[in-house]
Amino acid sequence: MFIIGITGGTGSGKTTIVNEVINLFDASEICLLSSDSYYKNNASLDFNQRDKLNYDIPEAIDFDLLNKHIDLLKQEININVPNYCFTTHLRLEKTTVLEPKKILIIEGILILTNKTLRDSINYSVFLDCPRDVRFQRRLDRDIKERGRNYNDVINLFETRLDIMHSEFVEPHKTFCDLILNTNENININPLINVIKKNLR
Repeated sequence: MFIIGITGGTGSGKTTIVNEVINLFDASEICLLSSDSYYKNNASLDFNQRDKLNYDIPEAIDFDLLNKHIDLLKQEININVPNYCFTTHLRLEKTTVLEPKKILIIEGILILTNKTLRDSINYSVFLDCPRDVRFQRRLDRDIKERGRNYNDVINLFETRLDIMHSEFVEPHKTFCDLILNTNENININPLINVIKKNLR
């Protein structure tokens, strides 16, 4: 199994790029894991407590489970991926079965902060995008898809996300094999060529 990591700040275009790449290949050859599925389950806390947690630090991700699942996929064993609800900040009871494929794409803001996961990734891609563009994308998404309040999203970005980006996301650009500017016409051919090479 060849593992590709795709990372970058919130609103940098990870989901867009991943979907574009996956649609170019047969579903029998490539599979996807999002670190968003592996937010820790804080069911012991009430909603107000969960709502105040910082979800943009490495400690928010259950990397133990994520790394365990990757090891199982490498052994050609199916995994049960958690389904996470961003409205309630809880894992749902129902999981999604994921079968191992030749290519595994892992995407997420914090994936390179974990050394075990970083060492498992064969090829890493950083999506570089200006702060203002990322901010607008995040604002649109959180209001339309996650039912968030306009002022709350702005406050979160300005008081937390900017700081977390500088501390946990941007520094890991140096680990990446490919850096793509996602504010312009994006040339994903280098990534496509890597996938094709490892499917042969």
